[in-house]
Amino acid sequence: MSEFNFYQPVEVRYGDLDPQGHVNNARFVTYLEHARVGYVRELGLWDGKSFLEVGFIIARLEVDFQAPILITDQVRIGVKISRLGGKSLEMTYRMENPEDGTVYAEALTVLVSYDYHRGQTRDLPDRWRDEVSVFENIPRRAPG
Repeated sequence: MSEFNFYQPVEVRYGDLDPQGHVNNARFVTYLEHARVGYVRELGLWDGKSFLEVGFIIARLEVDFQAPILITDQVRIGVKISRLGGKSLEMTYRMENPEDGTVYAEALTVLVSYDYHRGQTRDLPDRWRDEVSVFENIPRRAPG
């Protein structure tokens, strides 16, 4: 059984490469963003129309680089929400080659539920808790 219930394929583009011929480290973060958006859309937590409706901001980002990515490499990113807090959630990621199992990076983000219209944090919406707890089989944890 896979450690992740969601995988986002990533296409390596020529413009992602640095002069050494591998994907620039900053692009890894862009790939994570792409996977994070794919995940929340897969769960129906965002319709993809207005960024003001995404409902979270990044409070923390960690990336552990493990292997370079070349333009010829296949890449997918496993994404999961590993913890639901009162106003925040934690996502973990593994960037890997689905063909040979090479792990390019592992990462973690802490996302804070945010109301862009009011400019303030908020409790995680109940709908998010419901969807994520079922999809990831983790406790729903109530605010507080």
